[in-house]
Amino acid sequence: MKKVFLASIFSLTLIGLTACGGGEEADSENGSASEGEDTASENGNDSNGEASYTIEAGIGLNNEHPQYEGLLEFKDIVEEETDGDIHVETYHSGQLGDDREMMEALQLNTQEVTIPSTAPMANFVEEFTVFDFPFLFPNEQVADKVLDGEIGDRLLDKLEEEEMVGLAYWENGFRDLTNSQHPVETAEDFNGLTLRTMENDLHLDAFEELGANPTPMAFGELFTAMQQGTVDGQENPLATIYLEGFYEVQDYYSDTHHVYSPFVFLMSKQFYDSLPDEYQTIVKDAAVEAGEFQREQNRKANEELLGSLEEEGMEITEVSDEARSEMADIVQPVIDQYAEDIGTDFVDEVYEAVEEAEESVE
Repeated sequence: MKKVFLASIFSLTLIGLTACGGGEEADSENGSASEGEDTASENGNDSNGEASYTIEAGIGLNNEHPQYEGLLEFKDIVEEETDGDIHVETYHSGQLGDDREMMEALQLNTQEVTIPSTAPMANFVEEFTVFDFPFLFPNEQVADKVLDGEIGDRLLDKLEEEEMVGLAYWENGFRDLTNSQHPVETAEDFNGLTLRTMENDLHLDAFEELGANPTPMAFGELFTAMQQGTVDGQENPLATIYLEGFYEVQDYYSDTHHVYSPFVFLMSKQFYDSLPDEYQTIVKDAAVEAGEFQREQNRKANEELLGSLEEEGMEITEVSDEARSEMADIVQPVIDQYAEDIGTDFVDEVYEAVEEAEESVE
């Protein structure tokens, strides 16, 4: 089928796609490093000249994803605002390791920046688990309000105890479902489906509650598993589904929107503390500004990519609000269990913040 090139959004080339998962698990939902070393120019890196500081910034997603576009935006802002005194080297496709490895490198001050999804961050700050609660956010605008507000700031502050500084929230996006068996339009349609999921207990329990057979699996094994019929399907944000070419081995796509997954822009605390106050302000502001750009790029891409999946032959199913509400009711016991684990008072505050955000964006 004809490929759709989205150069105006984030330069889709579809040549030599490297791994591009959601970035949620310790053994790299984001995928593994691409074969061979990228040249400095391909990574968006130029000579650091006489720079006083160098930031090595690594992500697991590939260089065609809006997250990498955001990282290049961060690089441009920081280098311009510091007249090149801070040099930013960017690495994609898990070249510096998986999410957990890169976060641990930040703690050791052997890497300066990474931008994981929130799921693996729960290994460091348990309260981040709340962002894996199914059907927490009804839309991106409400998510923005909560993440950029007091709740989001409070969680970022907790990272300093783990030798990391959280500078901003970016967007991975809503996770949706694909499979090779039948359209999924209602909760009943999950019954019997063998679905690859993240190695995340909350997600495993939620899919079991819906009647599916969740199968945790490393992201790098997923395409082959779907191709061989080891699993019927998987769940990931739309950009990942398209960029990984899952339409080649999956027939049905459903916009279940069962989890909204943020990215968090992290910096090594030791490195951040070593910067002059002026430079701390610059990198903080740059992370926020680049994050706004990244969210916009991600949402523009999603608008185009749904049509691209359809052109590639996938059957698109729109899930109704009523069906999502039924799914949410079914998984509520799982949410209640994990709320007790991380603190019901805190979880109640998060849901109150969501309600307030919904009222303010209506």
